[in-house]
Amino acid sequence: MLFNSFSFVSFFGVVTLLFFVLPHSLRWLMLLLASCFFYMSFVPIYILILAVTIIIDYGAGIWIEDTFDPSKKKIFLALSIVSVCAVLFVFKYFNFFNANVAALAAALHWNYPIEALRIALPIGLSFHTFQSLSYVIEVYRGRQKAEHHFGIYALYVMYFPQLVAGPIERPQNLLHQFHERKYFDLSRLQDGLSLALWGLFKKVVVADSLAIYVDTIYNNSSYHNGATLLVATYCFAFQIYCDFSGYSDIARGVSRVYGIELMKNFDAPYFSRSISEFWTRWHISLSTWFRDYVYIPLGGNRVSSGRNFFNLFTVFVLSGFWHGANWTFILWGALHGIYLIAERLWGIAREWLGVVPPVEAGPVRKALSVLLVFHLVLVAWVFFRVSDMATAFDVTRRMLVPTGNIFFDPILVQGVLGVLLVTGGDWLIRRTDYWNNLCRYPVALRFATCLAMLFGISLLGVEKGSQFIYFQF
Repeated sequence: MLFNSFSFVSFFGVVTLLFFVLPHSLRWLMLLLASCFFYMSFVPIYILILAVTIIIDYGAGIWIEDTFDPSKKKIFLALSIVSVCAVLFVFKYFNFFNANVAALAAALHWNYPIEALRIALPIGLSFHTFQSLSYVIEVYRGRQKAEHHFGIYALYVMYFPQLVAGPIERPQNLLHQFHERKYFDLSRLQDGLSLALWGLFKKVVVADSLAIYVDTIYNNSSYHNGATLLVATYCFAFQIYCDFSGYSDIARGVSRVYGIELMKNFDAPYFSRSISEFWTRWHISLSTWFRDYVYIPLGGNRVSSGRNFFNLFTVFVLSGFWHGANWTFILWGALHGIYLIAERLWGIAREWLGVVPPVEAGPVRKALSVLLVFHLVLVAWVFFRVSDMATAFDVTRRMLVPTGNIFFDPILVQGVLGVLLVTGGDWLIRRTDYWNNLCRYPVALRFATCLAMLFGISLLGVEKGSQFIYFQF
């Protein structure tokens, strides 16, 4: 059941009605059952995997809190992490490692009898695995009390707006909201639906339009010239942004209707003036997860420069691997790690040379910084989009020398106009904190904005658009 489907609209309407009709004591149960139904609409049997994860970490949280022996706490934490990650490994990474070992064995002329597993990756497995792990780690660190209500904890992992593609919530932000009594608020309903409509517009009008062009070019990359590949890569950069940020906006908007606030996952990332700033604006819930649970425990920036570079590179390689069991994703993460290391080295060199940057850069300097960062990110997106390393290097080589005539498709016009609109919208939203200040704007303006988005979705939305890109992770 995709967010960009009529079945979800019907589902959301029924759930919303029940949420505000039922007494507070039954709402958690209704949301949990609705979340189970939502997840089972994809592959029903895989709900058992979520059940295993939920049971393991629910028990681990209570055992960790009730145990006073630090060594036993560590054992329970380790058992939880190993058990949950083992599930992730089997379904997502086993075949990758198995294929690489088999290739090595073949090169060495060894007999390797283990065959690949014929299993599909459960939708959103990496997201709810990381959300579950964050709960256990926070309980272990003493920053979160263990949740003794099994149903509430299960809802924390399975909450349908962000179940399959995030944002990856922390227990401190989400758990207490399920306990709080919520009341119907017409203004909040309008705000939530407006945010969801904006996300839906980004998905079905912009991302799905660009996807048609991108798929046409990238699925036959060897037949297209460098100029066309460059245009397709620009399109993919905005396709993946509008697709994923669109999902996050829909999730936040739907949840806001119930009075449950989810964290912001994107903050106009393509306006960033450095790679480090980019990662404070892109997929914020994942970047902060790796910061808090991998980067800082490794020593963060409280170590020597060499060790800090190692920490940065390790975190981004792991981040790439989180996205997919393929060398292309690993290299995508490694590229961002290299970018950050280069950025840190430039800072060290500038300090050593005594070059003091201006307190407030001028508009030209800002624009050049934004363009540089965007194009560095753009090159890395090639490795995210293709399926194998040979194609990635071939596309990158030809796109960096953009020769030939650009392949034109009429859908490209709609996609480009949509990109301009979304880019302008991002700038305005960031400047005004629009989604948190809607109530300050006249009702007529808010109504007109929603009407315009509905009109655009119904008129320009791509029928039978693709599922959200991050569902595969």
